[in-house]
Amino acid sequence: MTFFLVFLIGVLTGLRSLTPVAATAWATHFGWLKLPRLLAWIGTTPAAAIFTVLALLELISDKLPKTPSRTAPPGLIARLLMGGFAGACLATGRGQGAILGILVAIVGALIGTFAGYQLRTRSVKALRVPDFVIALVEDLVAIGCSLWIVSLRF
Repeated sequence: MTFFLVFLIGVLTGLRSLTPVAATAWATHFGWLKLPRLLAWIGTTPAAAIFTVLALLELISDKLPKTPSRTAPPGLIARLLMGGFAGACLATGRGQGAILGILVAIVGALIGTFAGYQLRTRSVKALRVPDFVIALVEDLVAIGCSLWIVSLRF
């Protein structure tokens, strides 16, 4: 179950690179995830606040017309790095290995990045709605599902 959730957090990172990390930071801050010392800094108030501000800025910049595609190298690299980081945190917080968590989340981030891009562009065309509308739905999915995953207790 843990690695399925790690995979999903990676997929969500493919949608919004910083939202799952911000959710992970707050989950650690509130004690929902107990991380090893090397990763525990993410749960500090300053780290959680910084990741939250960065995630909010990403949500805003995603709607701007000149924002590059998530599949372009800078966005893709950010998604892989953040996905791996969130995956390491989630895996170790659930008593599993960090390396496997990183790898599983990176696979999820790759899938989420390219599937999310295709789903968004095809939805805009099929539904004949502005990109902004689909982007907002994508935001809600990334936020809601990220919070749900990091709050699960088992």
